[in-house]
Amino acid sequence: MQSTRPPAVAGLFYPEDAKALTFDVRAMLANVPFPAPHAEKIIPKALIVPHAGYIYSGPIAATAYATLNNVAPHIRRVILLGPTHRVAVQGLALPGVEAFATPLGVVPLDVDAMQFIADLPQVTVSPRAHAQEHSLEVQLPFLQTVLNEFQLLPLAVGMATAEEVAEVLERLWGGEETLIVISSDLSHYLPYDTARREDTITAQSILAMKTGIDHDHACGATPINGLLLTARKHHLTAHQLDLRNSGDTAGPRDGVVGYAAFAFEEIP
Repeated sequence: MQSTRPPAVAGLFYPEDAKALTFDVRAMLANVPFPAPHAEKIIPKALIVPHAGYIYSGPIAATAYATLNNVAPHIRRVILLGPTHRVAVQGLALPGVEAFATPLGVVPLDVDAMQFIADLPQVTVSPRAHAQEHSLEVQLPFLQTVLNEFQLLPLAVGMATAEEVAEVLERLWGGEETLIVISSDLSHYLPYDTARREDTITAQSILAMKTGIDHDHACGATPINGLLLTARKHHLTAHQLDLRNSGDTAGPRDGVVGYAAFAFEEIP
């Protein structure tokens, strides 16, 4: 029997009811304003998206996922990396299952690709790291909505270097059939104006492909830095699609969490 990770944060970070979830995701995608120049024409190879509850970060994440309309027919595999919040792990952890489930259905994992990276010393297996982790799970309903059939390779990133992440990404890079998604929020619990300043600096670093982003400025700093190393090697261009925080969406402004969406594409 296929082993499946069940949803852990349905009803908490996003609706547990499939119809309500479908309605919410489609509404967020439909309401994307495309504030960035020519965003509707971007052909993304990689995305950076936030991972809070949908009421807070969903509209920002939607600005990234809306760009997949251009490439959805070609994508057959999603490499999804996010930081661990509950269980400390060394390296990049695979989940030890064959599928992930959400209220929208079951997503099969790319077992062959997981075996392809299993020999790397920084790649481990930790079902515990994945069992309650929201940073990966909250991306799935968006992916299930905008893509056709695809396989997933989820990695929970713990204590690792940017170079170790880059080595994994390089091995899995593939062609137009492979999309890379990095799940990360930005600053945490700063006053609104301070957060805007700090997050703008972080966004400028991402756009300039500058590594060295720390965990005070992005909880997914390690996978972001790894992506930036690989994106530079492949001559990708970064586009900022959205930059807001919880004070702009659904929260108070005395202590906010920053959210950003970026798309990376190859420019001939």
